Amino acid sequence: MTPKEQQVGNSIRTRTAGWKHSPAVRYALFLLLIVMLYVSLAPKLLPEKYDIAIGMPTDKEILAPMEIPNTKATLKAQEQAAEKVGQVYTILPLRNEVLVGQMMDRIFRLNQDDLISTEEKIKIYRDDLQQMPKDFIQTFIANNRNSGTYSATLFQEVTGRIEEQQYHITEETFIKIPRLQSDDINEMKTVAMNIVTRLTADQIGDAQTARAKVAEMVSTSSLTTRVSREVVQELARLAITANKFYDEEATKAAKVDARENTPTVYINQGDVLVPKGEKITQEMYTLLEKNGLLKNEVNYWPQFGLLLLSSLLIIGLIMYFRQSEVASRFKYNNAQFVMLMLIILITILSMHIVSIVQSDQRPYIGYLAPIATGAMLITLLLDLSLAYICSILFSILASIILNVHQGQIFDFQFGFFAVITSFASIFAIHRASQRSTLLKAGIMICLFGSFAVFSTILINNNGWSQSNTLYALGAAFAGGLLTTILVIGLMPFFEVTFGILSALKLVELSNPNHPLLRKLLTETPGTYHHSVMVGNLSEAAAEAIGANGLLCRVGSYYHDIGKTKRPGYFIENQNNIENPHDFIDPKLSKSIIIAHARDGVEMLKDYKLPKPIRDIAEQHHGTTFLHYFHHKALRLAEEQGVEPDFTEADFRYPGPKAQSKEAAVVGIADSVEAAVRSLRKPTVEQVESMIEKIIKSRLDDHQFNECDLTLRELDLVSRTLKETVMGIFHSRIEYPEEIKKTKVNDEKDRGHDNNGPTTGLEQ
Repeated sequence: MTPKEQQVGNSIRTRTAGWKHSPAVRYALFLLLIVMLYVSLAPKLLPEKYDIAIGMPTDKEILAPMEIPNTKATLKAQEQAAEKVGQVYTILPLRNEVLVGQMMDRIFRLNQDDLISTEEKIKIYRDDLQQMPKDFIQTFIANNRNSGTYSATLFQEVTGRIEEQQYHITEETFIKIPRLQSDDINEMKTVAMNIVTRLTADQIGDAQTARAKVAEMVSTSSLTTRVSREVVQELARLAITANKFYDEEATKAAKVDARENTPTVYINQGDVLVPKGEKITQEMYTLLEKNGLLKNEVNYWPQFGLLLLSSLLIIGLIMYFRQSEVASRFKYNNAQFVMLMLIILITILSMHIVSIVQSDQRPYIGYLAPIATGAMLITLLLDLSLAYICSILFSILASIILNVHQGQIFDFQFGFFAVITSFASIFAIHRASQRSTLLKAGIMICLFGSFAVFSTILINNNGWSQSNTLYALGAAFAGGLLTTILVIGLMPFFEVTFGILSALKLVELSNPNHPLLRKLLTETPGTYHHSVMVGNLSEAAAEAIGANGLLCRVGSYYHDIGKTKRPGYFIENQNNIENPHDFIDPKLSKSIIIAHARDGVEMLKDYKLPKPIRDIAEQHHGTTFLHYFHHKALRLAEEQGVEPDFTEADFRYPGPKAQSKEAAVVGIADSVEAAVRSLRKPTVEQVESMIEKIIKSRLDDHQFNECDLTLRELDLVSRTLKETVMGIFHSRIEYPEEIKKTKVNDEKDRGHDNNGPTTGLEQ
């Protein structure tokens, strides 16, 4: 490739990668996410409006977007309910036995008066007795007219019925009454009141029916004389009146109550309001107009409310990004935010698909929605804390999308189910190290989802039947399994498309059967052993400062893969052979040593390993200085008596410097492992001094300027590496109490001061 072609390629790559960190793109993605939420929630919260007119045929079928009151059917049902209401009758407590008692008392007093002749008594009885029932009724009406218990129309009905059914005593009875003696009257009063009481105890609509029973009851009474029986019979018939009367106002009130208590008839959601091609009638037009389904009514408040709701949800997400510790992972990488948007979209689509087959008769189908899919993918591919925040977002969306109840925006039951299953899934997989963990997480989702559903059913047990309860639990259990299937299927897509290195992918790459690791083991066993030891050291150090320990371990396995191209030129592979660097120009040695980082990146690209692994291989040496070969080149030039035609910069790795904590930690662990391995019998003091010297030399050389390692974290790395080295090389490291015993022998064996190699030891 010519320099010009290389320059053009670099320019294209720069422009292509620039969108990942562009603020304009980031804001555009935020707006796109708001629009996505608006569009996804609009079918549930905003009914479709139609541009139609009376007499014009519809070009499509119009369905009820929600439960709509059917005014015509409701009025018809109300009239039918009113027609079923019969006439309302009122029973008046007239106490007719009092009336007959008053009659007998009148007779008793008048018969005792000897100053009045028989003819006058007959005339008085003829006038008074016949009028007494009317007066008795009028007195009752007068006493109860203002009580509010009875209507005015009822009293009109009573007066009319009494006059209509008035009984007339025979003239012969009037003649017989003055002849009655006091004892007979008292006996007759008792019998008469008893008979009237018994007959008026029942509801009497027609007095004639009750009067027909008087003769029989008198004949079986204690009266012995014929005159007494005849008089009692006539007076009892006169005293008996109807007590059951038609109440017109009560009848009207009952019909009104029947109309008011008739439940509203609704058009169910999804029912056909207007069939396709049918002409719009006035009735149809009125129905659509009353329910706000016509475009001629301009009302943008619902749309504004939904836009505000969508914006608030996304603003909450943005606030989390800006304030959380993981903000930088998203703030400056729009590619990851695109992936987050795609995960949210997939989760929303899954809920909408389930809602299609859901209905108010079968609301439990909503529990089949794999809502926890989004939470699991975000946990595995992005961040644990972000997964919890998005779980709350998914629960809000689920309570809207899966809601089948009219008149309410949110359904608590589905929101509660969503947050419980999402939290359970996050807890189950946040430390996932193999794909089988996803299956275990699926089981947890099934169990916790079923428990969540069952708890809400127990609280609201009146609204669920036994069959619906079983269906709901089955749907929740099946939803957990469906969630697992989706996550297993989608994980490779996101890993490949966005170059995401998940924990599961890292575990797969750490398999010794990977072609590159097999190549490393068979061709460069020394480098392989060195890489494994570096992995142990770097993982412990990374976890101590909160970095990705698993990434450090796996990155360490591949960081020196470039050495497989020229294995004999690296000291760990020079077993029983002479060092070839002793016989070649130091500049050539420098080129060979430096090339292993570049060669490793190329090999990793050929095998399509993720970028974080390639970055560690490229950055673990940073721009460190090759002291040994620079010194050797200076000495050679001095021996030849020529001026050096090179500078220190020529003996530095090309970099780049470590861009992440993980790359920096692997670089430190790489030098520490090589340095400690070069010591024959290292002591604790030597190990501590060596680690501190390596870190200090890199710090002084500004190798950590481009990553966010702090001095406190470097101190933690130093202490952790010391503890780990002690554990790994326990059998080789001499502790202080052993030093005195072996110091003399060691000096004789070494023949020199073993301070170990320089911190810039070339590997």
